[in-house]
Amino acid sequence: MRWALVKVALAVTTMVVVAFAVPLGLVVKEMASDRAYSNAERQAATIGPVLAITTDRTQLERAVASAETGPGGRIGVHVPANGKNGRPAEIGTRRAAPADVAAAVKLGRASISPVPGGTSLLQPTAVASGIAVVEVFVPDDALTNGVTTSWVVLAGVGLALVIGSVAVADRLGTRMVRPAERLAGAAHDLGHGQLGVRVQEDGPKELRAAATAFNSMADQVVQLLANERELAADLSHRLRTPLTVLRLNAASLGDTPAAEQTRSAVAQLEREVDQIIRTAREQKAHTQQAAAAAGCDAAEVIRERMAFWSALAEDQGRTARVAGADRPVRVPVARPELAAALDAMLGNVFRHTPEGTAFAVDVHNAEDAVIVLVSDAGPGIADPEAALRRGHGGGGEGSTGLGLDIVRRLAESTGGDVRIGRSVLGGTEVRVWLALDGRRGPRGTRRGHRLRRTLRTRGRRPARTAS
Repeated sequence: MRWALVKVALAVTTMVVVAFAVPLGLVVKEMASDRAYSNAERQAATIGPVLAITTDRTQLERAVASAETGPGGRIGVHVPANGKNGRPAEIGTRRAAPADVAAAVKLGRASISPVPGGTSLLQPTAVASGIAVVEVFVPDDALTNGVTTSWVVLAGVGLALVIGSVAVADRLGTRMVRPAERLAGAAHDLGHGQLGVRVQEDGPKELRAAATAFNSMADQVVQLLANERELAADLSHRLRTPLTVLRLNAASLGDTPAAEQTRSAVAQLEREVDQIIRTAREQKAHTQQAAAAAGCDAAEVIRERMAFWSALAEDQGRTARVAGADRPVRVPVARPELAAALDAMLGNVFRHTPEGTAFAVDVHNAEDAVIVLVSDAGPGIADPEAALRRGHGGGGEGSTGLGLDIVRRLAESTGGDVRIGRSVLGGTEVRVWLALDGRRGPRGTRRGHRLRRTLRTRGRRPARTAS
């Protein structure tokens, strides 16, 4: 795909450059030729007034010398004979053939005659004895003066445009190909049993959607495997009771060979069941570790839990708002643990604030952390530090109600922390900092202050109401 984009950009840009550069180069050549003939016409025009006044050879030679530009020897004047016995005069340098001069006199207008080394401009001018012709020589290098430089500049600009377009196409191709390669690699790893693999959701919109779908599919696969292994362990546990009864019955059969064979078969069956249980437990633990390592979509979990709590909020006349949960936000914690922590914080709002109290859930995705804010418009907590130290409450005045130790353990498992403060709604704000790289969130640093200002500003914006 990357090279295909480069080839398309190369072909299109080359065609555009050729379509504009070739006509422009021809125009430059025509302009150089027109400029040379215009200069020749101006030189010939300077001789015309002198011919209208006099045909004296000395005066004309002075006029030709003054009109010469460059190395000289480019202007000639053909003066007709004066009277019957007069002779035609030739002043300056003559290059045009007599036939061309005669044709210019007959036509009565300027004409161009080819001569060795260039061309001659023949300009007829009326004099007392007839029609004189002013000849101005235009060399070939004057006709192409500056054309080569202009063509080189045009070629350089065209080449720069082609190189620039190829570079831009290459960068765009890389931006598209790398997410696709990561997605393909993650699918390959998942197919080989690496249940913890997930894809970073970046790149073009379509590839971000594909990465989100892949991560959702991987989460579903992990959940299905966990359910399957849970079912296998549960069925194995259920077999223990009939096996125990069978073993007791086999023990009462006596000492016959058939009884001994029955007891041996029962013992072997019990060992097989124990092995199945141990294997199911190990696989379940492995699946849980993979799920925790892969993390979950915090925005999806928040939407799901808010949809659950919004029914009770509607019954109690509470306004529930959600902000920042409209796009995927992956966090390095298992989905059940995050759901339990959210339920703990939201349950605390419902238990220890009056009915009709508004609350909000805000999620902010920073570079190295995800911050989840649960705020309410209730009376607040008198001693937040004590509430955090306690981690659980008995429902008394100022208590957090539900154990914050669940939330704290969740945050600390990622290297983050939990803070309680005053919310923009006027009540309590529980801030859960989930670190993405295992480092503790900064307190008091410039970046921490900037992030808190961003969160406060974001909290004042109108957010969508949970339904």
